[in-house]
Amino acid sequence: MRFNLQHTDTHSKARAAEIETAHGKIQTPIFMPVGTAGTVKTVHQRELADDIKAQIILGNTYHLYLRPGLKVFKNAGGLHQFMNWQKPILTDSGGYQVYSLANSRKIKEEGVKFASHIDGSKHLFTPENVMDIQRTIGADIIMAFDECTPYPCEYDYAKKSMQMTHRWLTRCINQFDKTEPLYNYEQDLFPIVQGSVYKDLRQQSAEFIAAQNRAGNAIGGLSVGEPEEDMYAMTDLVCEILPKDKPRYLMGVGTPWNILECIALGIDMFDCVMPTRNARHGLLFTYNGIINIKNEKWKNDFSVIDADADCFADKQYSKAYLRHLMHANEMLGAQIATIHNLHFYLHLVTQARTKIIDGTFASWKTQLIPRLKTRL
Repeated sequence: MRFNLQHTDTHSKARAAEIETAHGKIQTPIFMPVGTAGTVKTVHQRELADDIKAQIILGNTYHLYLRPGLKVFKNAGGLHQFMNWQKPILTDSGGYQVYSLANSRKIKEEGVKFASHIDGSKHLFTPENVMDIQRTIGADIIMAFDECTPYPCEYDYAKKSMQMTHRWLTRCINQFDKTEPLYNYEQDLFPIVQGSVYKDLRQQSAEFIAAQNRAGNAIGGLSVGEPEEDMYAMTDLVCEILPKDKPRYLMGVGTPWNILECIALGIDMFDCVMPTRNARHGLLFTYNGIINIKNEKWKNDFSVIDADADCFADKQYSKAYLRHLMHANEMLGAQIATIHNLHFYLHLVTQARTKIIDGTFASWKTQLIPRLKTRL
């Protein structure tokens, strides 16, 4: 992986950069659509690439390991070939999914024992086999195995969890470094900063992660229910410590305004299920605010969803038509809404990049955020 830092904003810590992977270049800041099970729900890969203009997508180790399983990936030649996506892919290690299985998993030093949500079968994730699993899936960027602590979280638990995550990281690195890619292209491992909302723990974790000298670094354990000001404070603290010459990835964040605020703090990469999940429930993000398309007020509104986002779906379909599809439970409704929301997110980070380069990012962000938060 190569990281080329191209421009830093003069009035914030926002950066414009380029990440080069085996499957192509990524212009940052970037948002990564979540393709949990080898698909971004309701969207064709062609639409992701050509219409939404996604540059990288995310897959999930936990889900892909359980179904379709590693043998399928080996036979297919990896996830890129299996799903016919020839741009970069990042895989989450499954730590967050295991965290969410609180009633059916046990965390020990060895790793995490858990029951499949599909059939109840028992499995064990360790730092070592999670590296091997991600090698087999074949993502360009693979994540270290960590424990994502809940919020709120007692200090002592957060500290013990962080220390275990660091020990797990050492095991991840050892396993990663002694194995080879399976599909004739390079892969890179990103460690993950933890520490809940405690400044001293976040500082310790960021320093430990930075010292590992990997190709990029991630920040986990945020956007799990803590106040936004705590998310921003922890992100700001960690970005001051993580190296400036490597990409910084804030995991699972977030709303459009979260993304802009964290770009201003020095984050380069984001992912979140919010644009796709909200779309399927009729919630649309626009440059003028948030629309619940199921509301009666849109029944006879034949205007486009968001002229400022310049999305092809917005040009073809009206608010009234999309509302009708949603109320009729037509699958096309979820598809149009998802395409719109993902396009909006990608358009937003592309605009942010342009503003960083031309020196107007800080003022643009300040003026835009109140509009983004408005309920229409």
